[in-house]
Amino acid sequence: MKSAPLTLLALPLAACTTAYGQSEAPTAPVATSGTCDAAPAQYHIGHDATADMGAAIMKDTGAQTLRWGPPDSVWTMDYRVERVNVRYDREMKITEITCG
Repeated sequence: MKSAPLTLLALPLAACTTAYGQSEAPTAPVATSGTCDAAPAQYHIGHDATADMGAAIMKDTGAQTLRWGPPDSVWTMDYRVERVNVRYDREMKITEITCG
């Protein structure tokens, strides 16, 4: 009689489990896009540093975020694969495009 209540408690837990056969293995999550590649955007060097240019650089590099680097500024050294860095000079001309 004692085993009956325990069995009733275990039934709902058994219903929550999933059995995977050899052909039904769970799939790995798909990696999100957004990894930066600065090479396709190098032709923007020398162009004006504007919001529209920033959007074009993000599109060309595949980056998810953009960090502007004003002249004589200091940046943190944290590396982010999804970020593009765009430095510009006092005349608002782009001087460098890198990822990180």
